[in-house]
Amino acid sequence: MSLPHAILTALLEKPSSGLELTRRFDRSIGYFWSATHQQIYRELGRLEAEGHIRALPAEQPTRGQKKSYEVLPAGRAELARWTAAPQDPKPYRDTLLLRLRASAVVGAEGIEADLRRHLALHQRQLTEYQEIEKRDFPPRPSGMATDPQDRLQHLVLRAGIDLETFWTQWLTHALTEFAELPDETR
Repeated sequence: MSLPHAILTALLEKPSSGLELTRRFDRSIGYFWSATHQQIYRELGRLEAEGHIRALPAEQPTRGQKKSYEVLPAGRAELARWTAAPQDPKPYRDTLLLRLRASAVVGAEGIEADLRRHLALHQRQLTEYQEIEKRDFPPRPSGMATDPQDRLQHLVLRAGIDLETFWTQWLTHALTEFAELPDETR
């Protein structure tokens, strides 16, 4: 149910074509809610059929021209309804943790290398998030007002930074623990 809401959010920020939405998902929303090009186009069709969005009129009718979409009042109302509704957190599922648990009973061959690979991936993602923060949310002088939209977007980015910080710390700890296991366990 969240993909249509992610699309409505992106379109309220800036009317866009399906291709532009796909690129924006790759650069921002996709960090925490991914969608393929096909999923986005399928959802645009549904949202248009439900009266939540509309294609903007083309300046010149041309065959194969990309359509840009904007959110209609019904779409804004749906997004506001969804935003205000309470939602429980989803149970967390991670195959690495399940594989680590399984290695306790079948042996841990290959796990240490994958822990190192995951650590490198999380370190790289953390660095990328920190660079985005430095570029898009520089420190502001005390007392200087910030735009509420910027503050909320920064809050989402901080969640990513904090999660990647957690994973890099946990993986570093896991590798330390792993190194202390007897050789026959590894």
